[in-house]
Amino acid sequence: MKILLTNDDGIHAEGIKALEEELIARGHEIIVVAPLTQQSATSHSISLFKPMQFTQFGENRYALNGTPSDCMILGCQIIFDKSIDLVISGINSGPNMGEDVLYSGTVAAALEAMFLGFKSIAISITDYQDQKFVTAAKVMADLLDENIHELIKENESLNINVPNIDFDQIKGIKATETGHRKYYNFVREEKNEQGETVYFIGGDRPVWQEDVNSDASAVFSGYVSITPISPNFTKHTSYDKVKSWIETK
Repeated sequence: MKILLTNDDGIHAEGIKALEEELIARGHEIIVVAPLTQQSATSHSISLFKPMQFTQFGENRYALNGTPSDCMILGCQIIFDKSIDLVISGINSGPNMGEDVLYSGTVAAALEAMFLGFKSIAISITDYQDQKFVTAAKVMADLLDENIHELIKENESLNINVPNIDFDQIKGIKATETGHRKYYNFVREEKNEQGETVYFIGGDRPVWQEDVNSDASAVFSGYVSITPISPNFTKHTSYDKVKSWIETK
């Protein structure tokens, strides 16, 4: 297949390199269009007032000084075309489960590719240290060998999370739902060089609500989590309630 790779960790990140190497070894044709620098948690932002340009790092490897969504929009216009069979965003450094899919540049790139008419997958490794990107790369390549991409229909994408364990320790694969998490001590206070108080978002690890069939429950049990996602923000179970309220006014 002709596969476009992108991410939000930047073109020099270990995850995208591991995935590129594994997919090339499996015989796929790879094009990389990724951010030039770290773009984690940029969500679906696009750069409306910033001049951007591509930097080429070898054959079929391009970096853009913009967000993951910028990479998809400009890449589609300038670098690649509709001959792309699949877009894969990742391998992300850290999980993209629960509400974090709303903040993730990795997931946003996959969704932007979906908006542009491409089949797409986001894939992440579920830890931030001593990451076994080779495990996630082999999982992704094996799933493609099993034709998982053929399941992807219009207006949907797949969000895959892989446990940070050796490949032979993976227990299997589970179809999952997007779970829930809560952050405690989410804001970190420090002193800068001038002794002034500064703040950082991002503190302790989140506490995951391990519901049955959730993405978090699957990966913490040693399974690969595959969640079909779609950006439909209408809460249909409350639609009739709002409609009835309006009709009584």
